[in-house]
Amino acid sequence: MKYAIVVSGGKQYKAVEGETIEVDRLPVNAGDKVGLEHVLMLVDGDNISVGTPTVGGIQVSTTVIDHFKGPKIIVFKYRPKNRIRVKGGHRQQYTRLMVDVIGKPGETRKVAKAEKAEAPVVENAEAKAEKKVEKKEVAAASSSKGKKPAATKKTEKAPAKKTEKAPAKKAPAKKAEKAPAKKTAAKKTTTKKTSSTKTTKK
Repeated sequence: MKYAIVVSGGKQYKAVEGETIEVDRLPVNAGDKVGLEHVLMLVDGDNISVGTPTVGGIQVSTTVIDHFKGPKIIVFKYRPKNRIRVKGGHRQQYTRLMVDVIGKPGETRKVAKAEKAEAPVVENAEAKAEKKVEKKEVAAASSSKGKKPAATKKTEKAPAKKTEKAPAKKAPAKKAEKAPAKKTAAKKTTTKKTSSTKTTKK
C-alpha cells in the first residue's frame, strides 16, 4: 500500500491513493485539482522516505469532492456567584479531498493494468451466475416431480385426526344424565318417612 503523511492547515493527515481525506476548508470549488506539497513521509511497500522536514520532489495530487460542516460544539462559560453565564457555539467547515496520485508533480496513475486484471474476474462471475441458474432449474424440475405423493399423504392424514377428537366432546353429556338420577332417589326416601309418621299417630 502506498501512502503519505501530508500537512494541510497546520494539521497532519494520512493520504492513501484512492481514498478520501477531510481537511479544513480550502478556498477552492468542487471539482478543482489541489496539490499538497508538504509531504513529511512517503511509504511505498518496503521503501520508506522520511523528509527533513519534507520529502523533496513528491506531491499529493487530489480532487475536491465537496464542502461540508462538522458537528456543532457548544461552549458555555460559567462563573459562580458572579452571575456570568455565556453560551456560544462553533461549527467547523471541512473540505473532502479524493487522493488521486502520490508521486512527482504531473505524474498520473497507471490504470491500464488494473483494467486488464479485472476482465477475467468479470467473466468468471458471469460463468458462475449461469451455473447457479442451471442448478436452480434442475432442482425445481426434480422437486416438482416428487411433490405429488407428499400431497396425497397429507390428505389421508387429515380426516384421521378429526375422527379421533370427536368422542372426547361427548363426555360432558354423560355427566348431565347421572345428576338427575340422584335427586329422584332422595325424593323417594322422603315419602317413606312421612308414611311412617302417620301410622304412629293412629
